[in-house]
Amino acid sequence: MVVFDLGNVLIPWDPRNLYARLLDRPAMERFLAEVCTPAWNLELDRGRPWTVAVAELVARHPGHAALIRAYDERWEEMLGEPVAGSVALLEELHAAGTPLYALTNWSAEKFRVARARFGFLGRFRDIVVSGEVGLVKPDPAIFRLLLDRHRIAAGDCVFIDDSADNVAAAAALGFHAIRFTDPASLRADLEPLGVR
Repeated sequence: MVVFDLGNVLIPWDPRNLYARLLDRPAMERFLAEVCTPAWNLELDRGRPWTVAVAELVARHPGHAALIRAYDERWEEMLGEPVAGSVALLEELHAAGTPLYALTNWSAEKFRVARARFGFLGRFRDIVVSGEVGLVKPDPAIFRLLLDRHRIAAGDCVFIDDSADNVAAAAALGFHAIRFTDPASLRADLEPLGVR
């Protein structure tokens, strides 16, 4: 069994894809470090409602109201084109009958956009979306939820993620965990595990 992370493994996501159109680089980096921070985004991934999160952040940073609202209203512009080599590998694994699952930190509200846009998400037997279950990686509980839901053992699964913390959490639970850097390296890492 192979368990994929989605963001930046199969689907590029970076708020800079949007904010580079709205701000110069130093201002963009300050805004993403001080206003729409990774910690704020993680709470959206945990299931916090966008309307609440945006309203509270606008109240704290009224001078950035339009830029904060853009995070919600223009969120799809943060997505890139699929990682072709990763999608090709996914399709090959699917064609070979490999059981495929996904475990992603993603807002439930925004994941509807991804489902509609990326047809290859239909290759997975199940996708555990953090925003739907109220847990985020690297919390071991979200990994256990996937295992328990499908009555599978961590030792029977290969887990692929671009985050070192998520890979370490999976490895600690007994997954064969691989840090994703690029599709060619992923292929090489899967081969010794008998996954082709």
